[in-house]
Amino acid sequence: MDTKQILTLGLPKGSLQDATIEKMAKAGFHISVSSRSYIPYVDDEEMQVRLIRAQEISRYVEHGYLDCGITGYDWIEENGSSVHEVGEFLFSKVSRQPTRWVLAVPENSPVKTVKDLKGKRIATEVVNLTQKYLRKHKVKAEVEFSWGATEVKAHELVDAIVEVTETGSSLRANKLRIVDTLLTSTPRLIANHKSWKNSWKRRKIERLALLLKGALEAEIKVGVKMNIEHKNLDRLLKTLPALRNPTISSLSQAGWVAVETIIDEHVVRELIPDLKAAGAEGIIEYPLNKVVY
Repeated sequence: MDTKQILTLGLPKGSLQDATIEKMAKAGFHISVSSRSYIPYVDDEEMQVRLIRAQEISRYVEHGYLDCGITGYDWIEENGSSVHEVGEFLFSKVSRQPTRWVLAVPENSPVKTVKDLKGKRIATEVVNLTQKYLRKHKVKAEVEFSWGATEVKAHELVDAIVEVTETGSSLRANKLRIVDTLLTSTPRLIANHKSWKNSWKRRKIERLALLLKGALEAEIKVGVKMNIEHKNLDRLLKTLPALRNPTISSLSQAGWVAVETIIDEHVVRELIPDLKAAGAEGIIEYPLNKVVY
């Protein structure tokens, strides 16, 4: 009788699917999706992966059909799911900004605040979130579920929409104005309460979280190595606060040291000319696979 333990992981199908599979690969779990099977292959005998719409993952985790899953905080809230949150992971398609669910109206709409929506009609995919928001502001309005193309409806069919956005560019392109933000959402790794109490499954989930976090941290950082004369080292470290806690090692050439550190990728273009000006030579920038603190 086979008693091998298996962890069942739900990953979001659709727009976040490719990004999620890519991040899982960087974490060390290689997943391949076949058109002939809804069960993707993963190169870990102790894991099974299911691709499910992000909207549904938290419900399947809550009810134990999945041990754990990655989904947005927005869908956990929309579904009212009771799950254990393991960690937050930013890996957006467009930016590393969180997504926002916003109340939006046509640019020429008289609606200025949520109070102006009394008796009006709102279309959205997050009906529960929107109704909760209206109750909080003591506003009675009609909320209808929208299957998609919600931005188009704002001009003809409804008075307002609650829609998800990252940059707001799509809303502006559709001549819509944001009135308020209902919820800010980021992807979360969540676990079923019973699975989290199982020591083997919990350890497996925690290892996955650690590796995934390391892979995501590495995405926004780079490694930098350089050589510098020891007499210039203090000046380098004082003028460049980004180089705190670097690794410093002696070179075979007397009076010279090698400096190695990890920094945010977006500051590299400012930093490298400063490193050169401070006396650094042989500057190398290289990508990272994982950064685990």
